[in-house]
Amino acid sequence: MKPSFLNQNRPLITGMILKDNPDSMRYAIKNSIFDGADCLGLQFEWLKKEYKTEENYKKIIATCSGHPIYVTNYRGAENSGFTDEQLADELVKIMSLGGTLADVPASLYDTESAAGVGLELSQNEEAIKKQMELIDKLHSMGKEVIMSSHIFKFTPAETILEVAKEQQRRGADIVKIVSGANSDEELIENLRITTLLKKELKVPFLFLSSGTHTKIHRMIGAQLGCVTYLAVLEHDSRAVPTQPIIKAAKAVRDNFDYLPDVVEL
Repeated sequence: MKPSFLNQNRPLITGMILKDNPDSMRYAIKNSIFDGADCLGLQFEWLKKEYKTEENYKKIIATCSGHPIYVTNYRGAENSGFTDEQLADELVKIMSLGGTLADVPASLYDTESAAGVGLELSQNEEAIKKQMELIDKLHSMGKEVIMSSHIFKFTPAETILEVAKEQQRRGADIVKIVSGANSDEELIENLRITTLLKKELKVPFLFLSSGTHTKIHRMIGAQLGCVTYLAVLEHDSRAVPTQPIIKAAKAVRDNFDYLPDVVEL
């Protein structure tokens, strides 16, 4: 069966891999699978430039042993100095070697709408055209596409819905938005927004948040409709601290009774 992030009967657990060399990536992949990851999230922006070769990509992807692979190749980190066109070309190359789900930032080809600035959603028509052409190219290769907007601050429901529907319009198979929460009130509202996205969107989604009040959202968002957990093997110096440990996410997913009760009348 072809690996896929779509049409699954339960939320997936994606083990995120943020390492700077092929051996470390491969060890982390193996250990993530042993700990219960259904999928692997390979963040190639962290791979040092001298290792960005087709041979290394093949070895890293082969270590995933047929599990679905989510690929990011964002700006920054070890990708500093590359143009957006170069990042997109490298993303396509990696996907051609066995990636499943390609992350296309909604700010790609438009550095004025970069991550953490505004909504990370380009309004530049030329950039949008290029994004849609890239998505079409990935689809023609038989690949799935997630479009991402990393806002990193609390954002009202109406705006989140606007961003999500625009990503959907551009051709994303999965919508991804990272908001923020720094109070109980913002946390609860993000949970409500999660249920709203499930009702309003025609495609799957991944709605996350950063900040001080994110752990509950990260842990139960998948039960409310998010397509996957983004989890880590361990909380080391590079791991995203708001992402849960793989074992913890698996324990919650497999044991949390969250469905409404059936009431006999």
